[in-house]
Amino acid sequence: MTDVETIGAAVDRFLAGERTLALTALVLKSSGDAQERLCRAACASRDAHFPARTVEVRSVLEVSNVCRQRCRYCSMWEAEGSPRYTLAGEAIAAIADGVYARGRRVLMLQSGENPSPAFVSHMAAAVSRVKAAHADLRLILCLGSLSLEQFRELRQAGAERYILKFESSSPELYHSVKPSDTLGHRLAAMEAALESGFLLGSGSIVGLPQQRLEDVAADLLCTTRWRLGMVSASVFVPGERSGFAAEPPGDVNLTLNAMAILRLLNPDCLIPSTSSLDRIEPGAQLRGLRAGANTVTIHDGTPDELKAAFPIYSSQRIMPREVYLRELVQRAGLQWAEEALK
Repeated sequence: MTDVETIGAAVDRFLAGERTLALTALVLKSSGDAQERLCRAACASRDAHFPARTVEVRSVLEVSNVCRQRCRYCSMWEAEGSPRYTLAGEAIAAIADGVYARGRRVLMLQSGENPSPAFVSHMAAAVSRVKAAHADLRLILCLGSLSLEQFRELRQAGAERYILKFESSSPELYHSVKPSDTLGHRLAAMEAALESGFLLGSGSIVGLPQQRLEDVAADLLCTTRWRLGMVSASVFVPGERSGFAAEPPGDVNLTLNAMAILRLLNPDCLIPSTSSLDRIEPGAQLRGLRAGANTVTIHDGTPDELKAAFPIYSSQRIMPREVYLRELVQRAGLQWAEEALK
């Protein structure tokens, strides 16, 4: 058999339910007709579990750029000229009022990793304030690894969801990317978030330096270890001021295949198609929706004057506005959700 025939046969076996590490790694190499069949199957699985064919729309507010981690892919801690900031509770509440008035019903509050009791209590108070004003506004927190007690404090304040990516299921690769952390610590935090009652989202980065195809496959299969409500496979974008600045970006086709596989492994989960795909290849965010994704994010929460101070991979990130995302959703044959999907 040719390589194309071998990969095509692997896709058939995967779709029939065979989910070994070696087979998953082979499916990740799909292109052409094999990739089209993989993505069609992923979309069919999504549509079976989300029959309204709607896409959840999230606003994001980057509440603080204080971070204890030293991730080698991230520009934030290398940004010497960027002042550190933490938004006051009043500012968070006012911004939440604004995104709610624009029709958004899902808001993600994101920060660097800061487990200080003062910061976590500050966020819990902000969450309580926002939920008191807008009980139907679904709040997602993305604040990094915390303790069980801190997760419970935030959950009791009213936040419903939490995003905590494991990034790589390989302990060695994880530590090489995040030298100030360990995979064991990250996984323990994920377990604590679940125990506290959060709907948890997690996932990996595709295309990290020194990452093998088998590592990507292992990451995808790893997502089935937990009862997740959200999963993701994000393309690696080298931060312009990070330790990986000179590294090549992740491969878009590999990432799209990973997203389709994630959908087939986690059929009822929310899966984002992110703007970072467009950063690598214009038009790839639309392809993400056609690979089974059903979530998009609008960067309309963070005040304009602070956006450059939160440079995960660049101070010039692609931040698509609503009109662009509405067009993508329409072109994907999907519907714009006016409410949270979970």
